[in-house]
Amino acid sequence: MSTSLLPLRRLTPPVHLLRAFSTVARFGGVSRAAEALHLTQSAVSKQIQELEKWVGVDLFERSRKRLTLTPAGERYEKAVRALLSQLESATLELITSTDGGGALHLSSLPTFGARWLIPLLPQFQQQHPQVTLHFVPYVQSYDFESPNLDCSILFGDGHWPGARAHYLDGQDVALIAPPTSFGGPPIHNPHDVARYTRLRHLTIPHAWMTWAQAWDVGNMDPLAGLQFDQFQTIIQAVMAGMGVALVPRCLVQNKIASGMVSEPLPQHGLVSNLGYWLCYPESRANIAPLVAFRNWLLQHAQPPKEPTASSLAAQQKTRSKQRSISNAS
Repeated sequence: MSTSLLPLRRLTPPVHLLRAFSTVARFGGVSRAAEALHLTQSAVSKQIQELEKWVGVDLFERSRKRLTLTPAGERYEKAVRALLSQLESATLELITSTDGGGALHLSSLPTFGARWLIPLLPQFQQQHPQVTLHFVPYVQSYDFESPNLDCSILFGDGHWPGARAHYLDGQDVALIAPPTSFGGPPIHNPHDVARYTRLRHLTIPHAWMTWAQAWDVGNMDPLAGLQFDQFQTIIQAVMAGMGVALVPRCLVQNKIASGMVSEPLPQHGLVSNLGYWLCYPESRANIAPLVAFRNWLLQHAQPPKEPTASSLAAQQKTRSKQRSISNAS
């Protein structure tokens, strides 16, 4: 039978079958998909079988307890995922279009959320009582295909596939040291930093190399030192006298002002190309709660800065070196 002569109903599978298919494909199995859908494994398996019967095509290859998408299933899953995302966004926009209210699901890096965002949120709630913010667990990457995430505050250079990004803060990097009461070795110039243990962030391993090259410091190993996975922990370590660190100023300026950490070289920080950005997919750009949150947030954002030439050169040199090491390994 020609495809054009097929009944329209045959070409429009029920949404719950498509949802089950997309979820199983994303998790790679029925068990985790059933948990996400709040259904039994048997119910999810039946929905997958029903969809395959509906379209007359095998969507999965079955090997013991594993399910792998067939080539046809891979193509169909990409299309279904996009359609479900559009449907969810359109529905959410419709629901919230009357008064600009509704729920906004967002995630944020923990330190930035605690130090920068949360202190401002009472003002947002006063100005936009119709919007309810739901914070979802932050993960290292983002999954805007999930119906449970509308936007996320991420750290990087502002480029994420499929996402709009608006700069908030964080490019201004401060060199911080223990409080002066600790009585450690004095830091009068950049070369004195070598006397201290350097504390490093796991996801920015080149930071000290960038700083050393920017200020022509050659008497220290920029890759040596203790490594942490959050700026919050690094700041606490500096407060405890464990070493010196490079930290976005927006996270630590109140600690500097109160003397809980010191800034021995205020003129020898960095302007980085990395910072904190509000990110969201194109499909959610116009939902009313996000529009309200974005407009309010950008009122408090700092204007983006142009990284210093020495900082950019150091970062480019570091990336080139890392690529050479990667190619050689």
